[in-house]
Amino acid sequence: MTAIFARRARVPTGWAENLTVTIEGGRIAALSPDSTPAPDAVCVDTLLPALANVHSHSFQRAMAGMTEYRSANHDSFWTWRELMYRFANRITPDQLEAIAALTFMEMQEAGFASVGEFHYLHHQPGGAPYTALDELSSRIFSAAAATGIGLTLLPVLYSYGGAGKKPLTSEQLRFGNDIDRFTRLVSDARSKAGANMNVGIAPHSLRAISPEDLQRVVAAHPDGPIHIHIAEQPREVADVEAWLGARPVGWLLANVPVNERWQLVHATHMSDAETAALARSGAVAGLCPITEANLGDGVFNGPVFLAAGGAFGIGSDSNVRISLTEELRMLEYSQRLHHLSRNVLAANAASVGETLYLGAAAGGARALSRDAGAIEIGKVADLVVIDSAAPALCALNDAQILDGLCFAASDNVVTDVWSAGRRVVSGGRHFSRDAIIKSYKRAVSALVSGL
Repeated sequence: MTAIFARRARVPTGWAENLTVTIEGGRIAALSPDSTPAPDAVCVDTLLPALANVHSHSFQRAMAGMTEYRSANHDSFWTWRELMYRFANRITPDQLEAIAALTFMEMQEAGFASVGEFHYLHHQPGGAPYTALDELSSRIFSAAAATGIGLTLLPVLYSYGGAGKKPLTSEQLRFGNDIDRFTRLVSDARSKAGANMNVGIAPHSLRAISPEDLQRVVAAHPDGPIHIHIAEQPREVADVEAWLGARPVGWLLANVPVNERWQLVHATHMSDAETAALARSGAVAGLCPITEANLGDGVFNGPVFLAAGGAFGIGSDSNVRISLTEELRMLEYSQRLHHLSRNVLAANAASVGETLYLGAAAGGARALSRDAGAIEIGKVADLVVIDSAAPALCALNDAQILDGLCFAASDNVVTDVWSAGRRVVSGGRHFSRDAIIKSYKRAVSALVSGL
């Protein structure tokens, strides 16, 4: 049993003062407001529900900063993807594990307690499977276990090289599976998932699978989260519409039983009708504002989505920059630039910071099928502490503190993180920080030599 005494904490009904949170078996067992700290309690400042990072490709962390040189031709998502493919085809299992561990550690130090790993690196370069089909999934499990992050592993079904069942390119063979092999891979991964871990599925995108395979894979996996990339780029929308006769989001909602199990990642290029329909479906929009800006994807249709009651989570996707505060800030600021307005993603007379933070907490937990996202009895104890005495926050009252976190602070105000009741960050540092960084540096040194 663990006891945390918080000077203040954000519970579903508002701010609670002098709250003791009792944790048993990784869940919140009791909440005692207006209490005094027990002798063995961990005393903290401002306690919040920790966010889930809903969308990550951890291996891409190691190529951050390598794609920011303008070529002679027009740079785009598609030229970036070519570079990413070449990089992905160099990574060994040991390197993948070391990169994932660093990525997960950085997420935790930024304030995330869990992650949805959209995992499509399955086989050897050239496409031959490893002796253990789930070798690279097991390496993601190992990295999660070493860091203590809550993991929802999302093995990716990636069968085609483009809309219309184009064959996989040589660079994509490492990702490829047919339905039968994918089903075996998911089964093997589920048999090895440990404590604080969950396994869903991720049909990559409508351009990388077929309609019949999507129907089959959804039917074969009646439980757990389902994540899919969709409508990230205008060219993707045009290619899918030319093939299937409908825009991606509209086609998906009309042909597949999309519900609360689903997360649609990016969903950037939607009509207002598609946006409202997605919100009504119960699916979560997985928004990755830093990556979407870095890749030139575009701006999510936020006001229409939230007005229709849509749920959202935030993710770090390519992991070019891992920052909880910056993801939330970019989400709102992109809307301000697009709409030439201020305080866009909040209802009238509402805090933008609270709307962003608490919305991402609830939506992220749903996206990962993780019973967290709130400081409430029975919930998984995913908790984060921020230091409200930090210069960026010290002038703010309770009603302003989440606005300050989202718009004035950096991640260095995060002091502590618990994932399923396990304290993984203390004093702003992960408990295995030095060893993880040492392994990462050794791995990337070998990886980038000869690039």
